[in-house]
Amino acid sequence: MTINPIRLAILIATASFTSFAVAKDRPNILWLFAEDTSPWMGCYGDPVNQGQTPNIDSLAERGLRFSRAYVPAPVCSACRSAIMGGMNQIRFGAHEHRSSRGPAKIYLPENMKLLPQLVKETGYFTFNFGKDDYNFVWDQAATYSLQKKNRAAIDWQELKENQPFFGQIQTAGGKNNTAKFPEDRKTDPQSVTVPPDYPQNQLYRETVAQHYDAIRKDDDFIGTVLQGLQESGLADSTIVVYFGDHGANNLVRHKQMPTEGGLHVPFIIAGPAPYVPSPSVRDDLVDLLDLSATTLAWAGVDKPDWYEGQDLFAEVVVPRSFVAAAKDRLDHTIDRVRTIRTDRFRYTRNFKTDRILLQPQYRDKRPFLQNLHELYQSGELSPKLTEIYFGQRPEEEFYDVKADPSQVNNLIGDPGYRDEIQRHRQLLDEWIAVGDEGVEEEPLAELAYQANGQKWGEGVNPEYEVVRSDSDGDGLSDDWERINGRDATDGRLLFTFDCGGWQTEGWSGSDAAMGNIAGRLGFLDFRLPGGKAVITRTGLKLDPAKNQGDLLINLRSSPGTKVTLVAGESESTATMDDATQMVRFPLNWKDTVRQIELRFDGPPGSVVEIDSIVMETAE
Repeated sequence: MTINPIRLAILIATASFTSFAVAKDRPNILWLFAEDTSPWMGCYGDPVNQGQTPNIDSLAERGLRFSRAYVPAPVCSACRSAIMGGMNQIRFGAHEHRSSRGPAKIYLPENMKLLPQLVKETGYFTFNFGKDDYNFVWDQAATYSLQKKNRAAIDWQELKENQPFFGQIQTAGGKNNTAKFPEDRKTDPQSVTVPPDYPQNQLYRETVAQHYDAIRKDDDFIGTVLQGLQESGLADSTIVVYFGDHGANNLVRHKQMPTEGGLHVPFIIAGPAPYVPSPSVRDDLVDLLDLSATTLAWAGVDKPDWYEGQDLFAEVVVPRSFVAAAKDRLDHTIDRVRTIRTDRFRYTRNFKTDRILLQPQYRDKRPFLQNLHELYQSGELSPKLTEIYFGQRPEEEFYDVKADPSQVNNLIGDPGYRDEIQRHRQLLDEWIAVGDEGVEEEPLAELAYQANGQKWGEGVNPEYEVVRSDSDGDGLSDDWERINGRDATDGRLLFTFDCGGWQTEGWSGSDAAMGNIAGRLGFLDFRLPGGKAVITRTGLKLDPAKNQGDLLINLRSSPGTKVTLVAGESESTATMDDATQMVRFPLNWKDTVRQIELRFDGPPGSVVEIDSIVMETAE
């Protein structure tokens, strides 16, 4: 058994770890931890919210605002788990969203303690009001002196009697319901700028405007918290930290995406000297893991060796050359993405390229996401938005985020950036090499739990097929077919490549030179290196009696391309007369078919695009 180097380091570090300071001489520390919030406040220079976020702005005016702060994950539980642990979630198995909710449990490395527990053991009163959302089993009594789900029920007298305290108040942020927000304070949709990676229509203007309103409503709540501190006499002895866990929730290339929009968050610290410097703005790259380390420093607690952040106000602060983040399973949507942001560029590596970037997810029934699908299906979505939402997923992405903060133009193939791309590849390789538990798939028990019956949706990724059954032998599990609106009992071949979470539907290419065969939503596509290529579908157990008739392959390629169907002892060839054609193969199978091959022979370097493979029965 191989021990993760991070877990080994925790064992060693804890053996000599000491932390102590006199409790009464230390400041109170209060985190205002906002959900789903992009930095669209007046103090961040956003013209729409100028004068509309006075309470958040007041923190910036008397404290320190970080202009380039990034979270380690674009989803709440992974981000929060990392910040509580002091290191990136991939180091200790906390990377999969909503883990440990079912029968499979994740346990912290031996002797590892969460941030609140570290300060609690040195005399701090610790509390959390609102959600916690950690992806592991944890000792609640050892971590928090007080926990309440109601974030608004703050007993200031209780806090005053239990100083020093380290507390978190979770704010609703972008999740604020703004339906009853005063009309005269609502954002005019015509006044907003929709980021260029979204459709430029009224629905998206309203979606963007709503996020501004959610921030304004959150600012009101923050105002009541600051007022409570003032009236209880705690303001002068309390460090207040305001920050978010990831980007805007109703913008699908913000929340859950490892992009600038998903990872860049507001981060402001205000408090008494000497803990917080004079009011200023810092433009260096900051990882929110630095907040974990800084909080320990304020509390007078030694930083454990496993911590990846640094004290932002130490005598020597080493400027970060990059910040890194990871995206893994989100609800029922399985993925693995790693990304780094340097001063000017963002480099992203996609490990699962058999699915589009905008996979099926928990927001599928919401108007803003349905609108994207409607525009794509009608052909009205621009080529660039088609590429970044529904196009073939690239293995790598590279963006000049100073010139292109919305990450619309992927420069990975631009020879002018060859050296920079190679440098970023190496930086990411080195970061991953420290420890990445996302290399392995989740346990079968966790996959089975996440696959079906969850309120956020049901899984359609191929990883779930190992915990499902295929009763009709067509190579697709009964549950997968049900979720995708197909007949799970007919036993007939049907591949339409329109799932999004499993573009290949189990087909594989014979040669890496063919490229990624998972095309844009609704298609397979691949090159013919040397003029030849083969795609194969295994895992079948087709009843020949249910597959009598014609197999129809709807495809596009160069006229003259030959297509050969091989199934068991059967082999037949058809030649394309037109660039777009329905190729028909009459079938008369006698035995159970367990594998199918499609062989292509055409002009070298030409491209084949397959729309569907359908069994047309003789009935």
